[in-house]
Amino acid sequence: MAKQIGYGLTPYFDWKDFLKKTAGIAVPVALQNLLVTTGSMIDTMMIARLGQLSVAAVGLCAQFSSLMFSCYWGFVGGGMLFFSQYYGAEDDKGVNRAYGLTLLCMMTVGLTFCILGTCFPGRVMSLYTDKTNIGQIGETYLRIVAFGYPLTVLGMAASALLRCTGQVRVPLYAGLAQVFVNISLNAVLIYGYFGIPAMGVKGAALATVCASAVNILVIYTLAGPKSVYLTAVRQHFRWTREFVKTYFIKCFPILMNELLIGVGNMVINVVLGRQSENAIAALAVFRTLEGMIIGFFAGFSNAASVLVGKEVGAGNPETAYSRAKRITYLCMTCIGLADLTLIAVHVPLLSAMGLHGESLELGYGLLLIYAVASVIRMGNWTQNDVFRSAGDATYGTVMEIVFMWLVLLPLVASMGFLVHAPFLAVFACCYVDEPVRFVLMQRHLWQGKWIRPVTPEGKEAMPEFWKAHPASRRKQDTEKGRS
Repeated sequence: MAKQIGYGLTPYFDWKDFLKKTAGIAVPVALQNLLVTTGSMIDTMMIARLGQLSVAAVGLCAQFSSLMFSCYWGFVGGGMLFFSQYYGAEDDKGVNRAYGLTLLCMMTVGLTFCILGTCFPGRVMSLYTDKTNIGQIGETYLRIVAFGYPLTVLGMAASALLRCTGQVRVPLYAGLAQVFVNISLNAVLIYGYFGIPAMGVKGAALATVCASAVNILVIYTLAGPKSVYLTAVRQHFRWTREFVKTYFIKCFPILMNELLIGVGNMVINVVLGRQSENAIAALAVFRTLEGMIIGFFAGFSNAASVLVGKEVGAGNPETAYSRAKRITYLCMTCIGLADLTLIAVHVPLLSAMGLHGESLELGYGLLLIYAVASVIRMGNWTQNDVFRSAGDATYGTVMEIVFMWLVLLPLVASMGFLVHAPFLAVFACCYVDEPVRFVLMQRHLWQGKWIRPVTPEGKEAMPEFWKAHPASRRKQDTEKGRS
């Protein structure tokens, strides 16, 4: 925490305290997500024995899951804004109301995608590829795995609440159990052991659903008796009209961001899914490895949201401001190290996941491109999460949507469908906007205009913060002060 004289900062910043608190949140979250993504990687390795087409098909189904993630993650981001700020202000009723509304919205998304996946798997797969042999395998997998979508959503909502309220280890333990069950059942159901017939990709899908159920069971068994929020069902739905209005006003930019970005990514995946079978297989494996990087990064992203949002809600905007700047650069450094690790072991790793020959070369090319782009991309992501947790859900959203729809999509579509550029060139176009956005996001970060509390304690502290940082005061804040 930064030490203060009056209201200004001294040059000293307590890195030891900052790193300790960051690690206390980031490490358990990163480990949990790495467990889940490692489980996905092992899934891919096990499915690889069924052939490269099976790897490609399951990878395309994962892209449909990613679209669902984009649709409900807006509610997670908005919910964490309220969880962390109300928790910082010690407002238990506010935390409970926010969780109930967040859970309702997220489950609506999960059930919708469950219906699409179980009832219309053929239509879903036809969006992502024109290869009939890959699509048929994907239909078989998706029809089963979609039953687990509501369980996935419930687990994500509960984990977000626990992380924002100081119980970061419970989701980690639940993740350990989920991965263990997934790997064990994969071995039994995919290949057929202990008298159970081999089920192939059907077995992989069934194992995923069972593992998701175990995740929920562990979370509620370990956290239920201790959490004053998770099981307070009667308190979850006691909303007022004013609260619901405030919730959706704050969440709307995040929702639109995640939804439009999710649709934009689907369009990009449609373009990439029209490439060769080797390219589709390489992309499927890359998405699994990308999930590992993002899972590792999510620990720092969650730490940023909680550490910054909690201080904003508690009425300590100066501390939030100091933490936000440092955690952005810390995150970028750690992501760079993770990228280098993947590149160093790419040959045995990609080979174990079923790639060989041309597909292995393409997979290595994807990793090299991503290693350069992801450092900047995750820096943008961290800053956007910081802005959201502090109450500014608009700036990063507008930036991301504008660049996605006005720059990336036209460029990727034209390179893929009109120019017929090489696969790796089309893929590289997916990241051309990141450096420009990073410069603009940095400017916004250092100005401090993103600190916009929703709690009374936070709002009362803002006039002093504006005095210390005149650039942080927005036009509407100036007008309120004059009135």
